[in-house]
Amino acid sequence: MSFVVRQIALKSSGEEIVRRSVVEAAELVIGRDASSGIHLPDLAVDPRHARIRAIDADTLLIESIGDQPFTVNGRSTSQTELEIDIGAELAFGGHRITLAREAESGLPAFTVRRVEAVSESAEAIDLGSAYTLQKLLPGKRLSAWGFAALMLIAFLAVPIWSWATYQPLALHKDARRPAGLHGDTAWSSGTLSTAHKNLGGDCQACHVQAFVAVRDNACMTCHKTDAHQHIADGGRLLKARGEPTGFAGFQRAVASAFNKPAGRCVDCHTEHEGAGAMPATRQQFCTDCHDGMKSRLSDTKIADAADFGTAHPQFRPMLVTGMQGDKPLLQRAVWSGNLRENTGLKFTHGQHLSKTNGVAQMVRRRAGEFAAGDALGCKDCHQTDSGGARYKPVEMEKACQSCHALTFDEIGGTFRTLRHGEPEQVVADLRAAFRGGTPPRPASLSGMARRIPGNAAMQATAADYARAVHFYPMQADQAVAQVFSKGGMCYDCHNVGRNGGAGTAGFTVQKVAQNGRYYNKGWFDHKDHRKSDCATCHVKAATSNDADAVLIPGLEGPGGCRSCHVGEGGAKLASATVKEPVASGCAMCHEYHMDSGEPWKPADKRKKPALLTATWGAGLHKPRHPATQR
Repeated sequence: MSFVVRQIALKSSGEEIVRRSVVEAAELVIGRDASSGIHLPDLAVDPRHARIRAIDADTLLIESIGDQPFTVNGRSTSQTELEIDIGAELAFGGHRITLAREAESGLPAFTVRRVEAVSESAEAIDLGSAYTLQKLLPGKRLSAWGFAALMLIAFLAVPIWSWATYQPLALHKDARRPAGLHGDTAWSSGTLSTAHKNLGGDCQACHVQAFVAVRDNACMTCHKTDAHQHIADGGRLLKARGEPTGFAGFQRAVASAFNKPAGRCVDCHTEHEGAGAMPATRQQFCTDCHDGMKSRLSDTKIADAADFGTAHPQFRPMLVTGMQGDKPLLQRAVWSGNLRENTGLKFTHGQHLSKTNGVAQMVRRRAGEFAAGDALGCKDCHQTDSGGARYKPVEMEKACQSCHALTFDEIGGTFRTLRHGEPEQVVADLRAAFRGGTPPRPASLSGMARRIPGNAAMQATAADYARAVHFYPMQADQAVAQVFSKGGMCYDCHNVGRNGGAGTAGFTVQKVAQNGRYYNKGWFDHKDHRKSDCATCHVKAATSNDADAVLIPGLEGPGGCRSCHVGEGGAKLASATVKEPVASGCAMCHEYHMDSGEPWKPADKRKKPALLTATWGAGLHKPRHPATQR
């Protein structure tokens, strides 16, 4: 049998709230017990007061479970039959229950409404006086003075005593307080971050002097190698920020009056804001100085910068302009779509990423050897480092040699290969190969060969072979010239000159410089962009046929960083449609600590110094550009 129960409650405004539920059971229990089908929270109602069950489709039987009666249409009874279509009004304590047939479902419906107080006996008690301790406590004035004295002792006298007891420890870097409760920890405004968790309750590690704000020298006691002053001239730093006006000026005056000067480390690197990593510096602390700085410091060479989405200078990548011995020459340039750098390679992305030329046909013939089955892909040559932030320099032996083999001879099924990256050794190997061998023996000298009768023909063949043996070593120079000239193994990929020494037969091969990091003043992590296709940012790679073209994105245009990154406030640009905007504050890419790790990561979790520029040869895995502060 199904019953509909509608509980009616009243808002403070007098409006009714109806909560409807359907009870599927053979009988419907009315009572104070929470498990009852009709729950009546009334002390005048038994836990299980009455039950209702169906006699037939039109008649219900209601009867008391215990000795307590109930009221039906104003008459007290313990058992009665009710016609659903006629209806009835039941009374249980301070509740009224109306029976009727629900028009929508045709089920018997019980509408429950409270019409009077749940318990008259409870309302008769003055709870304010029944449970008060007023007669047991002293008066309000005495209590107020007592609590005031207690607060002064607990949160002023005891902390000052605790600080004075351990004050000498502040003069020693490695000294720490013993474990236990220290009174001055009551002054802490919050939990320390993970970076300073080891300090525990040692307040004096940073707060060296009582009632004196934290100074920079306290920070530099520990951060000697991984931090430095943003600007050595503190007065210039304040000038760049400008004089505050209005309420900000009033705050500056109050802070100065209480010995809290501006321009300290803690102005940006705030502490006591909860456990976990120290929060990244908010954009406001950067733009206070860098927004409109040229108007305050006319001699500065730093461009003004505010929100990344609306007011950020164009990027200035570091480009390779040439080589000085084994060291690449680097120079910063303002980004544009036509940037070029001298890497020493003739490699073109468009030729290798084509889906229709001979490279693509070779990939299709060698199924299973490459990431894609129809053409070369970026991952076939470019591999990230262990941290995923940077790409490792492309090595010929791992990425190129499977297609660009350096084989020049075969002896008994074994292939002889030229040494990559060692021009002197290439020349020596070719000359040794021609010096130690002989031309192929003519078939006419074999005893089984067919030839013209007579000794004259045999003598002529022997003379020709002797002449070939005599001049065979001279072909080594031709082989060397062929390797280093147009169409040769080295020439097709490298820039070859003719100002070399005898060891290289007069040829020179320009050292290759692979630029692994263009933006040394900002942090870019490929790992955070692994869900995006390479062509999303490097939009010209598939069509570029210029070996010296710089294919990195800039600020604007297709593939530019503003295609996704819209600043800390999420401001969208009018010049670009941003499908998936990413809030990007200054600290996402910039920081000015001296290591080269990712901004706002603990020092023990930062990556090793990122590979910036690698040269082909013995120093392939060594940074060729010093780490610079960002």
